[in-house]
Amino acid sequence: MAEKKSILLRIDPRLWEELQRWADDELRSLNGQMEWILREAVRRHRRKDLEVPQGQHGGAGNRAE
Repeated sequence: MAEKKSILLRIDPRLWEELQRWADDELRSLNGQMEWILREAVRRHRRKDLEVPQGQHGGAGNRAE
């Protein structure tokens, strides 16, 4: 397994508290909860990109000539 990257994150204390409560509800560490949230956001973003109908990206390769 690849070594995980470390980052410094500045975050509003109220958001931190909400995230900690959410993590507690899910029986996860705060770090684990934040990683899960980010993974879910990336998964949904990728799915959204896959669901875009052909020709909707507007690139030069999509124009009919």
